[in-house]
Order: sequence, then C-alpha cells, then structure tokens
Amino acid sequence: MTPEVDALQRFFAAINRNDMQAMTKDFDPQILRVEPEGFPTAGTYRGIAEVQAHVGKGRGTWAEGRCEPEKFLVNGEKVVVYLHARVRLKDATEWIDGRFADGFVFRDGRITEYRSFGARAQALEWAGIRDGELPESHATSVRRSSDARQP
Repeated sequence: MTPEVDALQRFFAAINRNDMQAMTKDFDPQILRVEPEGFPTAGTYRGIAEVQAHVGKGRGTWAEGRCEPEKFLVNGEKVVVYLHARVRLKDATEWIDGRFADGFVFRDGRITEYRSFGARAQALEWAGIRDGELPESHATSVRRSSDARQP
C-alpha cells in the first residue's frame, strides 16, 4: 500500500463518519475540488474551507449510508479511486446506489486536487491510464467486511 492510498482510505473513512475536520488532514491549503455538471453540488471549490463546506453540504443530506473505495489506481502523482456509494437521503425511504470514480493529485504528500467523475472511464482518461495498462503493483483492490452488512 502506498502513502497516497493510506491517505485516501483515511479520507473516505472520515467522510463516512461525517468527520469533516479529519477529512482535510492530508489536504494542501490550496486544494482544488471539481464536481462535474449533473452532480448534486456541481462546481469548482478552492481551499480547505470551501472544499470542507462543499463536502459537508453533500454529506449532510445523508440519513445513513456509506461511500466505499473498491479500487485504487496509482499513476505517478494521480490516483483514481473506484467508489461504491449506497445512501439513504434524509426524508427519503429509498436507497440510492451507484458506482463512480474520484481522482486525486498528490504533491509532496498532500492532496492538491480532488475531482469526481460519473464514468470510471473518464477518470482513467484524466489520469492517463488505459484500462488494463497499469502493473498490478499500481492497483489495490479493497474488500470490506462491511459490504456484507449493507442493507
């Protein structure tokens, strides 16, 4: 496991516990967050305070649920994370289930960019990864025991 993957596991664990302070532990002060059109809180956010508020706003709509990393793909300073989100929003009875990808850029051990992609192929293209191109040492799959407990 790389230091970048360790940092991203901490990042998603913090989001899942709704700990917006811990979520920013590995952020560069000038972090850039881009959420694309079509996402609930689409836009560009700069700096720890804006990104923290942005993620907190989205996470604050959850009544319950999780966003779990399934796979980490490292290509130089870029990391693509395949994600599986299963959440129930406040005032809703139906669960929302989806798979997508986030992309991160690391510099000097800090997260400088955080981007979301609706299609995993878009994230791979952004990171300069061709499907199946990375050696196994650059890909880490994740299987959690919590997967079996998901409603």
